[in-house]
Amino acid sequence: MRYKVNVKLGKRIKKFRKELKLSQEELADKVKLHYTSLSRIERGEANPPVQTIKRIAQALKKSMKDLF
Repeated sequence: MRYKVNVKLGKRIKKFRKELKLSQEELADKVKLHYTSLSRIERGEANPPVQTIKRIAQALKKSMKDLF
């Protein structure tokens, strides 16, 4: 099930990832996730735990607040 907050989160992660010119695989490696999991997050199909969102934010050099 896709929730609006997950879709918004995914779009922002993708935007910031592309700004840093990172592939999904590169970001996933930094965050210690499988790239398919990151893909699901970016599409708004996954409901990631707060700790995962925090690791993604750190890898993107953003605050968690910036992702929402």
